[in-house]
Amino acid sequence: MRLVALAIVTPLALATLVALVWLWPSGASRVVQEPALAEIPGRVVALDPQECAEEFAGQTWDCGTATVELADGQVIEDVELAGGAGAAEVSVGDDVVLISTEYPDGIGYTIVDHQRGNQLWLLAIVFTLALIAFGRWRGVTALVGLAVTFLILLFFIAPAIIAGEPPLLVAIVGSSAIMLAVLYLTHGFTLATTVAVLGTLLSFVLTGLLAAITVSAMHLTGVTDDAAMAVAVIHQVDMPGLLLAGIIIGSLGVLDDVTITQAATVSELARANPQLRTRDLYLAANRVGRSHIASVVNTIILAYAGASLPFLILVVAENPSLGAIVSSQFVAQEIVRSAVATIGLIAAVPITTILAAVALRHRGEARSA
Repeated sequence: MRLVALAIVTPLALATLVALVWLWPSGASRVVQEPALAEIPGRVVALDPQECAEEFAGQTWDCGTATVELADGQVIEDVELAGGAGAAEVSVGDDVVLISTEYPDGIGYTIVDHQRGNQLWLLAIVFTLALIAFGRWRGVTALVGLAVTFLILLFFIAPAIIAGEPPLLVAIVGSSAIMLAVLYLTHGFTLATTVAVLGTLLSFVLTGLLAAITVSAMHLTGVTDDAAMAVAVIHQVDMPGLLLAGIIIGSLGVLDDVTITQAATVSELARANPQLRTRDLYLAANRVGRSHIASVVNTIILAYAGASLPFLILVVAENPSLGAIVSSQFVAQEIVRSAVATIGLIAAVPITTILAAVALRHRGEARSA
């Protein structure tokens, strides 16, 4: 069974590697936009708040200036405070980010954001320690897998799409690389992991096909906000293809969770009771899978809703009826993401469970023989 599984996974791994090399964006093909305004780090050493002028009433609430000390010791006075929606609210001692703008009478500075580097490093350290303390060696391998995921997303998937490669093809290749690397790095080169890879692959193909059919049937464009519009206009990206790519990448994160859980469940059941038949292993593990799916479905809906809550509030506020809200492109797009991912998860449970039951049951028989 191990040889049969590897005979399927090995060509997949080789094909993924070849596709990665073929689609890897070269330095010349990348579109890199330099920031329009340089960001300057500094620290607020004094504030001079003032009442806002009447003509700005309702548009801003934090008028005045600040004195900021830069990292090289230079002190900048009369730095404008921004008080509109999303503007940084600063106090003396805050580490901030400035931008400089050239005017006819000189250079002006404005506070645009807070510095968050130290807080992010502290959070990363706490996250790492918690994961290693609970997961031990498995936690270390999970961190390595997480690093691989970030590297593929930042250095392959995003640059390749910017360079003009088809988003759907890039997502399939990148997701396959993530799946193979993360599952084996995190869970080891075992038969259960290989079964999980096969179950993920089959469910992954089903999810992709269903997503393509649904996006086409509903005439979804993938352009629902200013960020998507900027990507389409500036980088000339195929937005329906990018929508499909997002669905596939988002589904993968939950698919590998379900498949590895099912494979591990079958493995533990077979180890605990070697007398269980293949059918008994399948039925017992499938009951666990049903409970898992019931909780994961709600997780998917809440994850998508939480990630796009401001835009969801705007859609609800501007549409008077439930039918208009649901049929709007933004909400329909999120429904498609959730429904397609859920159907892929539902298929992943029986597919992975039957593969694991057959493979691990045969392994047990071979050992007993």
